[in-house]
Amino acid sequence: MGTYKDLDVFKRSYKLAIEMHQFSLKLPKTFQYDLSDQIRRASRSIPSNIAEGYSRNKSFKDKVNFLNTALGSNEEVLFNLDFIKDSDMVDNKDIDKFRQEYVICGKQLNNLIKSLKPANEN
Repeated sequence: MGTYKDLDVFKRSYKLAIEMHQFSLKLPKTFQYDLSDQIRRASRSIPSNIAEGYSRNKSFKDKVNFLNTALGSNEEVLFNLDFIKDSDMVDNKDIDKFRQEYVICGKQLNNLIKSLKPANEN
């Protein structure tokens, strides 16, 4: 098994965290202090938790716990994207692109979690 950097979900979430950081800095001033910061932290939390779950000799339970935290952060980003979109203060094209990518990221995280579960655990 390779490192977390070899995981497609890590690569996707890391790239998205950088893009989300850049995007959040362009949000209207009304979003700059709370929502921009929140969406940046949530987007960084996804690859951070994947890395932490894979970087040490973690038990199955610990590894899945970190991946579930990453999945929760992914849902947090999706919620905040919907909130920004519904505010009608930004171009929906950008939001829709990010939303599609984070939906894929969530599916990848779910699949990774399922792949780690022992055969007798469902």
